[in-house]
Amino acid sequence: MSIDIKAKIEELAAKLQKDPALLQRFQSDPVKTLEQLAGVDLPDEQLQPLVAGVKARLAASGLGDKLGGLKKLF
Repeated sequence: MSIDIKAKIEELAAKLQKDPALLQRFQSDPVKTLEQLAGVDLPDEQLQPLVAGVKARLAASGLGDKLGGLKKLF
């Protein structure tokens, strides 16, 4: 089974942008939040590239500036 990582990052970032409560949960525990959103249970080190990609996508969309504290994660 192959996953298109770029498409998955876009999908997850879009979900986070639409739900402030979910975004806040992502801020406090990004790995667990993405596991729940993606419906996968992988070791943390395998999800780190996905977490980094989602953080970069959120920063690129300007969401980090809008929410202030999120910028500290980057």
